[in-house]
Amino acid sequence: MTVAGPERRTRADLVAVVVLVVAAVVATTVVWVTSDARATLSEISPRIPAPEQPVAVPPELTEAWRAPSGATPEPVTAGPGVITGDGSTVRGHDPRTGEEQWRYARDLPLCTVGAEWRGAIAVHRKGDGCSEVTALEGATGTRGPQRNSDAELGTRLLSDGTYVTATGTGIVESWRSDLVRTQQYGVPAAPKNAGNNLPRPGCRTVSVGVGDDRVGLVEACPGEQSDRITVIKARPEDDEQPEQVLSVALGSADASIVAVSQQFVAAVLRDRGEVAVYDTDGNRRQSFPARTEALPPDEVRVEATTPGEPLTWFTGRDTVALAPNSFTPLWTVPDTLGSGALFAGKLLVPVRNGLAVIDPRSGARETMIPVDRGGFDGPVEVAVLGDTVLEQRGDTLVALR
Repeated sequence: MTVAGPERRTRADLVAVVVLVVAAVVATTVVWVTSDARATLSEISPRIPAPEQPVAVPPELTEAWRAPSGATPEPVTAGPGVITGDGSTVRGHDPRTGEEQWRYARDLPLCTVGAEWRGAIAVHRKGDGCSEVTALEGATGTRGPQRNSDAELGTRLLSDGTYVTATGTGIVESWRSDLVRTQQYGVPAAPKNAGNNLPRPGCRTVSVGVGDDRVGLVEACPGEQSDRITVIKARPEDDEQPEQVLSVALGSADASIVAVSQQFVAAVLRDRGEVAVYDTDGNRRQSFPARTEALPPDEVRVEATTPGEPLTWFTGRDTVALAPNSFTPLWTVPDTLGSGALFAGKLLVPVRNGLAVIDPRSGARETMIPVDRGGFDGPVEVAVLGDTVLEQRGDTLVALR
């Protein structure tokens, strides 16, 4: 019987092994260096404490803290946290102190930051689009679902309480809470069907609004002299096949969505100085005059207070309350800077030199809280978290207490 002796390794064999090991290490290092994980910073917090709820409007407010937030077009709150976005970093702050509790950053610039489902939604730019979407728990900054999106540069995130919609001129898409896409309207950069799923290929979306599981669009279409208002479902049967509820020409070449519901859609016609309200059959049910400024379409802001309470809409000059079930105008506060937010049962509406305290049902102006904005005189969007009032002034978020 022959027994094999020990395997003899030559110098060439050892060199080959070393080369293979080094190659594997180099390959692993390259993957790590170029991977999304290597380019991501995630620092979480135990949990931001729940803020105290106010019982009355204070007689005065002073600045408590401020932070740069160029990626938020309005104040963003998620759960108990105030969210800011600037550069490539999203931060969660304690609303009372402004202390940073968590952060999430990538080596990509932020496109925008929104909020829904008690969490923040960060959208980072990659290449020519805003494709990198990440959900973050508002209280801790813990990462949740992520997705790649067809969202465009300049996108904003709009929420109807159930779905989040990313705006765009060529692509508008909606996501549910796990960031699975529920609808896409438009033609992406690498289309599968070249727009064959659209009733009117070639149209450009100039304004987007959401509400009640509906997405309202103002479209500018080739060959049409006026803008068109279109409403689609936020969750159709097929996410690649939009379900149109209505579409009708507006007779205006300068229109934006004001509000959307299951029964109605309202659009402001700036060149006519009026708001038109349509039902789901495309019938014009009512119209009313409105003083407007030539704000960009994404500057049209409608804020809901609480269920059953009026919606408030900033026209660019005034704040108008609309009935939630019909969009009929109820009252107007003239010469304002934004739509306002509810605080202890009262509506705080930004005006020059302060915040007007308004009864949300009657529109009566009860008093004004002075606010020193240091010479800032642009639009001001307001939000409230607990007993902290938040103002978005351009690229800066300011907290008042």
